[in-house]
Amino acid sequence: MDLIDRAFSRFRHREVVHLSRLRNGLNVLELWHGVTYAFKDLSLSCTAQFLQYFLEKREKHVTVVVGTSGDTGSAAIESVQGTKNVDIIVLLPKGHCTKIQELQMTTVLKENVHVFGVEGNSDELDEPIKTVFADVAFVKKHNLMSLNSINWSRVLVQMAHHFFAYFQCTPSLDTHPLPLVEVVVPTGAAGNLAALPGAALPLPLQPSSRKLSWLLA
Repeated sequence: MDLIDRAFSRFRHREVVHLSRLRNGLNVLELWHGVTYAFKDLSLSCTAQFLQYFLEKREKHVTVVVGTSGDTGSAAIESVQGTKNVDIIVLLPKGHCTKIQELQMTTVLKENVHVFGVEGNSDELDEPIKTVFADVAFVKKHNLMSLNSINWSRVLVQMAHHFFAYFQCTPSLDTHPLPLVEVVVPTGAAGNLAALPGAALPLPLQPSSRKLSWLLA
């Protein structure tokens, strides 16, 4: 629990994640109470604590390489800034991030934080990163890793959002079968949506059919 407590120590809401109840059974799960106001603060703050714990035990150092369209970069930087066992390299697409996101990334003056603006959009900057990680020998030699949504730890932590939402939305668990809860997950590259199937294995959670049909179109 110490790792989790440290991960969430800078969140502004005492519940970390808060459920707001609206009308007609509609609820909003507030995932924006972290340092950068992005939902990715939740998974990245935990992942960074897990990472630091194991790096210290093994006396290892890693270099994190992140490509971002804005929120991943700032959340990743906040999660590892000042960490002695981690250096982070962030590639951001010049002119394609909001001004606030760009400032969040470029004003962190820590020795282990390295931010580079690159030409092209976020999809285009992903290509050289994929090439780097495809070179297994190079990755191993330089102890490289990613904190993008391909990191399974992020998906694992995000599964907790869905469990929490279900238990908050369901007044009683005494009924059988358990009541169905329909969810709408705003998503870019579907990283947050990827956590839903894991949570839906034991719980009757269902993606909104309208949102799912749009995503698959």
